[in-house]
Amino acid sequence: MSDRSIPSRHYHELARLFPEAMTALENLGATLRSAGPLDAKSSHLIQLAGAAATQSEGAVHSHTRRALAAGASREEIYHALLLLVSTIGFPKVAAAFTWSKDVLEKQG
Repeated sequence: MSDRSIPSRHYHELARLFPEAMTALENLGATLRSAGPLDAKSSHLIQLAGAAATQSEGAVHSHTRRALAAGASREEIYHALLLLVSTIGFPKVAAAFTWSKDVLEKQG
């Protein structure tokens, strides 16, 4: 998988059941990230914000890992989530913060 991410067991199951679809999804993600001027870190922080807004715990975990791999600091990840308070509300941000913290605490 691209971006040196760590696929979840759910991802592995989908990849086993639908390999062509999952390859197409990976290719789409890579194509979209390379389509414009944003760097990888900014792209993953934006995707992290989208994951938080949709309340997807797995996606928050994934994009926290990807943002870290792209050079984002813990502070940048937390700030990206904090910026969402006025948009998606404190309870959703608090939930996303705890999901992101799951990954950050494993990183040390």
